[in-house]
Amino acid sequence: MNNKNNKYNNNFIYNIVKQDLKENKCLLLHTRFPPEPNGYLHIGHAKSIYLNFELANLYNGYCNLRFDDTNPIKENIKYINSIKNDIKWLGYQWNKKIHYSSEYFLQLYRYAEELIKKDLAYVDQLTKEQIRKYRGTLITAGTNSPYRNRNIEENLKLFEKMKKGHFNEGEACLRAKIDMSSPYIIMRDPVLYRIIYKKHHQTNNQWCIYPMYDFAHCISDSIEGITHSFCTLEFQDNKRLYNWILENTSVSHYPKQYEFARLNLKYSILSKRKIKILIEKKIINNWDDPRIQTISGLRRKGYTPSSIREFCKKIGITKQNNLIEFSMLEYCIRSELNAKAIRTMAVLDPIKLYLYNIDDNYQEIFTVPNHPKKPELGTHEIIFTNTIYIEKEDFKEKYEKNYKRLKIGSEIRLRYAYIIKAEKIEKDINGNITQIICFCDLNTLGKKPINRKNPAVIHWISVKNSHISEFRLYEKLFNIHNPEQEKNFLSFLNPNSMIVKNGFIEKKINEKIQTKINNIEIKNKNLFFQFERVGYFCVDLVDSKKNKLIFNRTVSLRDTWNNKKAKNN
Repeated sequence: MNNKNNKYNNNFIYNIVKQDLKENKCLLLHTRFPPEPNGYLHIGHAKSIYLNFELANLYNGYCNLRFDDTNPIKENIKYINSIKNDIKWLGYQWNKKIHYSSEYFLQLYRYAEELIKKDLAYVDQLTKEQIRKYRGTLITAGTNSPYRNRNIEENLKLFEKMKKGHFNEGEACLRAKIDMSSPYIIMRDPVLYRIIYKKHHQTNNQWCIYPMYDFAHCISDSIEGITHSFCTLEFQDNKRLYNWILENTSVSHYPKQYEFARLNLKYSILSKRKIKILIEKKIINNWDDPRIQTISGLRRKGYTPSSIREFCKKIGITKQNNLIEFSMLEYCIRSELNAKAIRTMAVLDPIKLYLYNIDDNYQEIFTVPNHPKKPELGTHEIIFTNTIYIEKEDFKEKYEKNYKRLKIGSEIRLRYAYIIKAEKIEKDINGNITQIICFCDLNTLGKKPINRKNPAVIHWISVKNSHISEFRLYEKLFNIHNPEQEKNFLSFLNPNSMIVKNGFIEKKINEKIQTKINNIEIKNKNLFFQFERVGYFCVDLVDSKKNKLIFNRTVSLRDTWNNKKAKNN
C-alpha cells in the first residue's frame, strides 16, 4: 500500500516523530505491532495497526510484526494465524519475517543473569499472595522480601535451577531489585521470570521459565532496533520499568516509548477476557460473531478494510481517554457501501399480495439499475407477475392516521412498477392474513397518477421469482454506553442483538451469488447489497449453504439505533 498520497491526521505522535526525524537526519523510523497471541484482534488493535504501519509507510520506514509470546498457558497457534490474516486483510505488510519474543529467550535469559550479577535481581520464594501483600498499596509502602538480600552467587544458582526445572510452578520467581517504597507500584521489585510447565507453540518444551511481558517487551524492542515504541495509556507507568531495564542491561539500542489513548467504543466489549466469557456462555458464537467488534466479526458482518482504516483516521490519536460513538464506525461503512453496493430487492418478513385483474400466466420483465447514480454498475432484470410478496410492515389492516403505506382502500406504488390499491384481505382459521387482494392500475408504469396524489413506494418480489433466504439483523450487543466498566456486564445485554428473518431474494440474484462464492478467487471476499428500504447486507460466507443463502445486515440505511434511543428519552 502506497500511503505517500494519503492525508495523515496531524496528531501529537505524528509531531513527535516529525521532530525526532528533523533532529536526527540519519534516523530511520522503525515501529512495531506486538500482539499477544491469546485472542483475536479487535477494533482497538486496528487503531494501533493503523498508527504503526501508516507512520512507517509515511516516512519510508519499517514496521515489525512481533508476537509477544511469553505465556504459553493462554496462547494458541490459531490466534497467531488469525492475527496475520487480519493484518493482511486490513491492507498492511510487516517488515520481512515475523518476529516472536520467544526467539530471544536465550538473550533474555542472559540479560536476566546480568541483572543478578549487578545485584539488581534476585530469586524470590514468596507465594503469589505473599508477593501481593508485601507490595503494599497506593498509600502504603511495600515491604522487602526476606529473600531479597541473598548473595549474587546464590541467586545465579537458584535461577539456573529454575531454568532446569528444579522448582514447582509458583515455588520461585525472579524479581528485579528496585525500590519497595517507590510511589509507583510497578517499580516495587516487579517479577521478571516465572515458572510455567506448558508446551510452547514455538519453543516446545525447551523452556520452563518464561519472562514477564514487561521484561521481554523492552529488550525485544531493543534487539529489533525499534525507534518508536507506541502503546496505550495503561502502560504509562510501565514506561519507568521499560527504561529501567534498558538502562541497567548492556543493550546497545534504546527505543523510546510513547503512550496514546486506547480505543473505547460505545455499546462494545473489547476485553479479550470478557469476549471469552461471552463465548463460553454461548451468548455469542465465536470470535468472528458479527455482534462483537473483533476484526473477524466486523469482516463477517460486512465491514471493509478501507472503512476500518477511515474510522481510525477519523478518530485520530490523542492522550485523552474517551468513548467513541458507535455511529461513527457505522458512518464509515455506510458511506462506502452507499457508493458501491448493488441495489436489489429482498422481502425479509413476507406477506402475499394478489393482483386480481392480472392473468395468472402474465409475466412482465423490467430492467432496473444496479445503482441509481452509477450507470457504470449496470442493470439487472426483475420479473413482475400477479402474485407477489411484500413486507408485513408495509400493510396495516386497521386504520392508522399517520401510516403512509398500504391499507384497505389506499394506494401505493410497487418499486419500478405499477400503482396498486388494496381492496380486501383473506385470512386462515386462526385469523392470520394469508393474502391481500389488490387492483393493479396498468396505466401507471413510469407515470404519475392522474388527478390523485403520488403514493408511497414499497419494494416487492414476485412469488415466481423468489428464492428463500435467511437474514440476520444485528444491533448493539449491549444496551448501555460503556459495558466495559460494569462488573456484571452480562446484565446489560441487548436481547434483540440478533433477529433472524426468513424471507426471499430474487432467483437471478441467488444464482449470481452462488456462482461467485464458488469461485475460489473471491470466496473470502464479501458480496455487498443494498436491499432497498431495508439496509446494507453481505453474504455470510461461513454459514451459507448451497440451497439457502444467509445475509448479514452490515448497517441500516440510517442511524436507527440512536434515533430510537432519542425518542425513548
